[in-house]
Amino acid sequence: METKNNLRSGRREALKMIGVSSAAGVLGLLGTHQSRAEDYVTPSYAKGLPPVKIKSVKAIATAPQGSNLIVVKVETTEPGLYGLGCATFTQRAFAVVTAINSYLNEFCIGRDVDNIEDMWNAVYVSSYWRNGPVLNNAISGLDEALWDIKGKRANMPVYQLLGGKVRFAVPCYTHASGNTPEAVADHAQKIIADGFKYVRIQQGGYGAVGAAGAADKPDFKEAGFGMASDNYMNERLYLKSVPQMFDVVRKRCGEEVELLHDIHERVQPMDAINMIKKLEDYNPFFIEDPFSPENMEWFKQLRASTSVPIAMGELFNNINEFKMPMVNQWFDYIRVHVSQIGGITPAMKIARLGEWFNIKTAFHGPGDVSPVGHAAHAHIDLAVWNFGIQEAVSFSDKMLEVFSGCPTMKNGYMSVNEVPGIGVDINEKEAAKYPITTKSNWQVRKRDGTLIRP
Repeated sequence: METKNNLRSGRREALKMIGVSSAAGVLGLLGTHQSRAEDYVTPSYAKGLPPVKIKSVKAIATAPQGSNLIVVKVETTEPGLYGLGCATFTQRAFAVVTAINSYLNEFCIGRDVDNIEDMWNAVYVSSYWRNGPVLNNAISGLDEALWDIKGKRANMPVYQLLGGKVRFAVPCYTHASGNTPEAVADHAQKIIADGFKYVRIQQGGYGAVGAAGAADKPDFKEAGFGMASDNYMNERLYLKSVPQMFDVVRKRCGEEVELLHDIHERVQPMDAINMIKKLEDYNPFFIEDPFSPENMEWFKQLRASTSVPIAMGELFNNINEFKMPMVNQWFDYIRVHVSQIGGITPAMKIARLGEWFNIKTAFHGPGDVSPVGHAAHAHIDLAVWNFGIQEAVSFSDKMLEVFSGCPTMKNGYMSVNEVPGIGVDINEKEAAKYPITTKSNWQVRKRDGTLIRP
């Protein structure tokens, strides 16, 4: 009997030990002890970056190539870490400087540099009344500078943060001009020989300003109306000259080159529609800005009248202005001025929206955009699938002394500086040698002195 009791007791102890071992095994599998938060060691790849705050925001104004340029510099609490963004509104540069130094700086100090989306929206609504070209450019400079900082912190070019490259470089168009169709064709042939496959052709200035020569004197000049510096546009001459120019350039340069033209909203909508119809046989890559922002409803008739591709949006001031025209597919190319619309953040939203409606990008890249802004364009261009074309750029020696790491052009392609961030830096000492001015002359008049928009 005692032996049986001993056996039973032994079994009970053995079962207890097995139960304890099993429980310990299960608990071990569940990691009850090892997975406690205080015992977990984060792998180095998953640690992330320490928080960094904005220390100051300031405007750097310079004009090494003639046009007023404004760059925003955002300095951070991390020693040596700063970002640059383009805030150039060349016609009202001093107003942008004031907005940045007097308002944006105070608003941004102490905020987290990583929260770009929150920052953009916070600045956008902080003045209560939405945007406007002055505040939009200020926001753009801040936004691009924050993307520059994020790229530097991630040790990647900005295009990598936007999704990486979908093309090896950025195809560009450049400008051929002259006072006669033959002169335009000569210039176009030189550009093509340099490797460009896309050429925008203009006779005279925008709207053929100056193409008629001194013999075509407007009546308002004789009457002493307006200012002596006001320009004159002969609308009939312009409307007649553009088809002639396309005919000569296409015959001289062949069918392979893509030809573009900018109306610059300077003729009446019906005249623009009739002229664009005459260009169909010359297969333009696109015709730019046929109507002013005040005449958007005319796009319905334009679309019904011709199949020529259209680029639009350079003068749009609010990101929401793109929505319904894109939904209605009124144009084919997004002609957005990135600093005018508010920077990389809203430009990417517009580009992504365009992808749904088969509308491509064609960012505005004139000489009155800083090298920082041109680089920002190129980073987006490299990353978005629905890229269409980019306006080319060239920098003077003075510009290159002020800005280092500028985008480069080769065989009609733009490339960015392959370093972390946007890739462009500024020499503030050199920049100070070229002060900005308040001069701006966009006045163009008809024969009787009526101002022509824009």
